[in-house]
Amino acid sequence: MYPPTSTVLPAAPVDARPGSALGDVPPGSASAGAAPGSGLVDLPAGFAPAGIAAAVRSVRRPVHVVRDPDSGRLGVGGPGEAVGTVPPLYPEWLGDRSFAETHGTRFAYVAGEMANGIATTRLVTAMARAELLGFFGAGGLAPERVEAAVDDLVTTLGDRPNWGVNLIHSPNEPAVENRVADLLLRRGVPIVSASAFMDLTPAVVRCSATGLRADHTGRVVRRTRVFAKVSRPEVAAKFMSPAPADLLNHLVEAGQLTREEAQLAARVPVAEDITAEGDSGGHTDHRPLVSLLPVLLGLRDEITARYGYDRPVRVGAAGGLGTPAGVAAAYALGAAYVVTGTVNQIADEAGISEDAKELLARADLADVGTAPAADMFELGAKVQVLRRGTMFASRGSRLYEIYRTYPSLDALPAEERERLERQVLGAPLDDVWSEVQRFWQRRDPAEIARAERDPKHRMALVFRWYLGLSSRWAIDGDPARRADYQIWCGPAMGAFNRWTAGSFLAGPGGRPAVQIARNLLEGAAVFTRAHQLRTHGVPVPPEAFVFAPRPLS
Repeated sequence: MYPPTSTVLPAAPVDARPGSALGDVPPGSASAGAAPGSGLVDLPAGFAPAGIAAAVRSVRRPVHVVRDPDSGRLGVGGPGEAVGTVPPLYPEWLGDRSFAETHGTRFAYVAGEMANGIATTRLVTAMARAELLGFFGAGGLAPERVEAAVDDLVTTLGDRPNWGVNLIHSPNEPAVENRVADLLLRRGVPIVSASAFMDLTPAVVRCSATGLRADHTGRVVRRTRVFAKVSRPEVAAKFMSPAPADLLNHLVEAGQLTREEAQLAARVPVAEDITAEGDSGGHTDHRPLVSLLPVLLGLRDEITARYGYDRPVRVGAAGGLGTPAGVAAAYALGAAYVVTGTVNQIADEAGISEDAKELLARADLADVGTAPAADMFELGAKVQVLRRGTMFASRGSRLYEIYRTYPSLDALPAEERERLERQVLGAPLDDVWSEVQRFWQRRDPAEIARAERDPKHRMALVFRWYLGLSSRWAIDGDPARRADYQIWCGPAMGAFNRWTAGSFLAGPGGRPAVQIARNLLEGAAVFTRAHQLRTHGVPVPPEAFVFAPRPLS
């Protein structure tokens, strides 16, 4: 798409025109194309910190590195011995260029799926129209709710390729997982983001393989593109590899894939975009991104060589990305794209109460904790949540302790039962069980039948009632259950709050998801430029690594 060197400068992206937010001169103008020694001054000449910092901030202009003949000190622009030129840098150029080409975006940036519809259709639409990419948070929603959201997105976005919907692994409810997959395929959702999977399932393989065809050159063309969010190499390897033959054969025999689709699926990875999920809000393994991402990149290279793919799998980064420095670091590590999550919950378009947003806006780095995951409670899976301003983390953890300690609700000591009802559930156990029965009679009566046979499972369903509703209370802003808000949150939120303090992104209100994205990307470009100059020996001052949020067009 663009030349690899600065010898020929590319045409300017549309937001780099004169009069844009930063007022940079676009490539192709007289001053932007000046060569060392031409007599034109691109940037304020200077060896002083202020001049160097100005060169860093003007990322869309080339920077000429010069040496003072008397002192030997390196500086930027102006007179002196020409040492070299650092080419222009645009946020559009961060990450893997093939990401934008494949998904129809300008930027290698994704607003990730936040479950229970917190990543709303409004947020996804805003991202798509700004030539970014966003996923609707379908996890935890009834299939009817997901269908309504998909219909809205299809109607609003038409044939745009840069949007998608989440398919979350549901080990306790495989029928729901399959039903959502059916919906996404039937309605032609262009991208499916698979999250929380521990193994490949028929549903996610169908999303990957349905509609595969070979073009006139024999190259496999996808109808549906699959992203896979993973935090373990063994899971990543499954998505980077072709789907297992036995699973493909099963789907063919069940009439859910054609024989040709299965044959083509054996030639390509299940997902061509793998997101390395570091220490994130929600489901997390607390993997440090700086350790996880290089491992998955190396694994990608091994698997690509093993299967001889004609195009490589892209590996992106998520988890802990709440500042321009973090985003720049992810790209520098080799991420093809970045995914943000926690920080988008304070966006205007996020489907969570203003009360919950205000709690998030006060969070610092250490104001997070872990609690049992409602959808994988019996497996002991954890989610990372906001701890400051809510008791959910401690109360949810107490539920899991009780579940591990006692064989049934009837076995609870009277004092433990009374404390559970009063301090956590906020209702008598018998009343909660009645609500649980009504819910599962509508959704899956087999769960009630199993609970009647298995007292331990009955206890799990009662505790999952609390874990599930706690997220809804935060979404609705229920003042009576404020202490029980479940708000998914990672340390990125604290970093974001420190970075945006005193700026228009500090809120309340006026925090569009697109502005969050643009500022993170613009700031990442500034950080990258500062690092480039520093590695060339220029004494880059600390203030050059500071990018303050501002409205960007």
